[in-house]
Formats: sequence, C-alpha cells, structure tokens
Amino acid sequence: MDRLKAASGAIGGIAVTGLLCGLMLGNGIAHPLLVAPMGASAVLLFAVPASPLAQPWPVLGGNIISALVGVMVVRLIPDPTIAAALAVGCAIGAMSVLRCLHPPGGAVALSAVLGATHGAPSYMFAIVPVGVNTALLVTVAILFHRLAGHSYPHVAAKAATTHGTSDPAPILRTPSEQDVEEALNAYGDRLDVNAADLQAVLHDAEMRAAERAHGRLTCGEIMSRDVVTVRAGQPVAAARQLLHDRRLLSLPVLDDAGRVQGVVGPLDLAREGGRVQDIASEPYIVHADTPVAALLRPLTSGARREAIVVDDDRRLCGLVTQTDLLTAMAFRA
Repeated sequence: MDRLKAASGAIGGIAVTGLLCGLMLGNGIAHPLLVAPMGASAVLLFAVPASPLAQPWPVLGGNIISALVGVMVVRLIPDPTIAAALAVGCAIGAMSVLRCLHPPGGAVALSAVLGATHGAPSYMFAIVPVGVNTALLVTVAILFHRLAGHSYPHVAAKAATTHGTSDPAPILRTPSEQDVEEALNAYGDRLDVNAADLQAVLHDAEMRAAERAHGRLTCGEIMSRDVVTVRAGQPVAAARQLLHDRRLLSLPVLDDAGRVQGVVGPLDLAREGGRVQDIASEPYIVHADTPVAALLRPLTSGARREAIVVDDDRRLCGLVTQTDLLTAMAFRA
C-alpha cells in the first residue's frame, strides 16, 4: 500500500507541477515545463518523505543553489567535461555548508552545464524553471501527505511527559539524542537518518526486547495482595487520612461488593466532592494472567503509577506498582 501511495503521489506531483508551470510560464522552448531532476526529487518527496534529504529546505535550497552553482561554473569554465565535474562537486559543497543536501541537486548542476549548448545559461535558470518546478512539487507533496495521513514536513515525535517539563520519561533518557548524534558523527559513513528518529527506533527496540525477556512473568506473580483500599461511599477526608498515614500514592476505590470503581491519589484530592466516588479517577485495570511486559510502557512512561489487578467480576486481586515492576525487572532478568 505504501508503494502504491508513493507511486500515486509521484504521478500526481509531476503532473500537477507540469500543468501549473505550463499555465504560468507557457509551453514554449524558452521555458521548459519540467527539468529532469524533478523526477529524482519526486522519488524522495513521495517515497521517503521522512528522510532528511526530502524535507522542504533541502529540496528547495538544494535544487536552487545547485542551479546557481552550475550556471556560475559553466560561465567560468569553457571545457564541458571539467565544468560538469566542478559543477557537481561545488554543488555538493555548497549544499553541505548550507545544510540543504539533496541528491537531485547534483543533477540540477549537471543539467545547467549540459544544457549550455547554445551559450551559457542565465542565472534565471535557478528561478525559472528550477525554482518554480521545485516549489510547486514541494507544495503538492505537502498537500498529498496531509491527505494521506502522513507527517510532512517530517518532525520526530516528542515523547509526552506527565509533568509539563522538557525532560523525557525516565525510560527514554538513555541513549539521549546527543548520544545518538555523536555516534552518527563517529560512524565512518554518514547515514541518511535523523538522530531523533533513530533514537525513537532504538528506544522502541529496547522496549520490545524487554517485553520479550519478561513475557512469561505475569502480574499475579509480582502483585501486592494485601492492598489498602477505600470504599466509594466514604468521605474524601477518609481517603486523605489513609494516604497520609500509610504514606501511599494511590488507593483503589471499591464498591460494597469489592469491585474496583476507580483509583484515588493526591491529585484527585484537589477536586471538589464529598464522597470518594466523586473524585476517583479511571483505574488502569489488568488481570492476574496479564504479562508483566504489558505494564512496561504505561508504568515507565509516567502515564500510570500502578496497575490494579482484578478478576473476571472486577473484584480486587492485587496491585502492581512501579516499585513492584522495577523489582521484577531487576531480580528476574
């Protein structure tokens, strides 16, 4: 399906760019509708939109700057072979310095040299047709990916935090983005990947490995069974007193039949309500046979502090806290 989307996007992108250029510039020899390197740009824009080489600035800057370099070189160097080599090499250097490396830019610089059969081209070649072609193609790519539900321009997703700070969740702090960036820089060949994206992939791989390693361990094996609870109909003051006296961070809220109705913690106490049931939050419910691996993401991301273990009738069986999970991970690896 992704391949079909990429092919469809490239077809639409090139077609729309050519048609609009025809309307804007006229279908004449002096203003060709499309330059050949747009095909290579389309491959990056529609097939690998998350690549650093396919982002708007590298595409726009890379093509336009390379066109300017190609025109400048062909005006200075009469020999076409030497001019071609210098144009491509200088274009790569310029794109690297300006942080807009885009492989089709090399083809743009080369086309400026090879197209100079009837005299050196004007510097306007960088604007018309290269700049106009590129701007239209990028615009079509942005619209296409939004309709397709993709993120473009690509921005690495930031992990949500529960405290409104810039610190990532503890599980996501190593390796840091700086660690990944330094490793990429130390790597012999620069990889076509964003450090933040690679960091996310590494964290996901680590989490999957941990889930697989602890896949046979269940919540019933590590849960606390003698759990301090509060009844739904009790006054809020009773819950506050229990949390304070027992130095707890949360209390499961039960009805008269022992079924879990919610969970209450210090933050819930700030809400208005006379009874515990009025301020209780939705609990994170699991069962005794739930693999401990299923708790890794919610309990280590900061989204949840505990998992409440219940039976098929939602009656309380036990509680798995972050401490229980940490102990299981540390001593049963």
